[in-house]
Amino acid sequence: MGQYVLMLVSERVGQFFFDSGSGDERLEYTEYGAGLRWVVLLHGQLMPRRMHQPLARALAAEGLHVVTLDLLGHGRSDRPADPLVYSMSAFADQVVALLDHLGAERAVIGGTSLGANVSLEVAAEAPERVQGLIIEMPVLDNALEAGILAFVPILFAARFAPFTVNTLRRLTRPAPRGVLPFWAGIVLDTMDQRADSMAAVLHGIIFGRVAPSSRQRRRITAPALIVGHTADPIHPFADSRMLAGELQKSEFVRASTLLEWRLRPERLTRRAVEFCLRCWSSSARGRRTAT
Repeated sequence: MGQYVLMLVSERVGQFFFDSGSGDERLEYTEYGAGLRWVVLLHGQLMPRRMHQPLARALAAEGLHVVTLDLLGHGRSDRPADPLVYSMSAFADQVVALLDHLGAERAVIGGTSLGANVSLEVAAEAPERVQGLIIEMPVLDNALEAGILAFVPILFAARFAPFTVNTLRRLTRPAPRGVLPFWAGIVLDTMDQRADSMAAVLHGIIFGRVAPSSRQRRRITAPALIVGHTADPIHPFADSRMLAGELQKSEFVRASTLLEWRLRPERLTRRAVEFCLRCWSSSARGRRTAT
């Protein structure tokens, strides 16, 4: 497939406040394009919403209204140091609160890794708000051991040796993102963490429910595009294939490499565009709710 050509689309930053249970927290998002065919994209764990900027622009260029959200504890949203405010269900509630804030009745909800699991949680908790799902690199039953090995040491470092995280933040923060390659900037943004809030985020995620159960996933009726990667123990290919078998209306795409959607995105971006357009062409339910 040739190079994917993008049109210029409007981009604007917004914010809203979410009651986390311990107070109102500010969440920040970016809108791309306009209209009533909504798509919400969610980032990976500890990563900023900007990671989905290329995909958001491609979707918006096709007439879709795309929103990327920094979940609580990530990116430019508030980062409380209380592990009790972080959970998959809380993240799902934030997505629903975003839809309410925007006046969007329904949306295609999609994400990568953490964002994929949150998307599944939204579909399980609020199926009436989900027009479709884009699930890349879900973390399900087969990822337990690798996830523990990868993230528990980071949690311990942030909790018991906070100088390691805070020093890394001080070293990487001054780097000028605008002159660096896009994904180098994303890596630096991911390193821009405070030890107390990062420990709280990881604690809430690791020791809470990681994803809806298999029984709950089998009840999801929204159409889903599932992208699986090989040679990635934290996001096992087996989890993606299992999920494709569990969901009632799924289509499965095998990425050629772990980094295909990052470095050679044309094929997978085209599949995502086609999927979102099909989701909305099958229904006229794109009306705004009253704000």
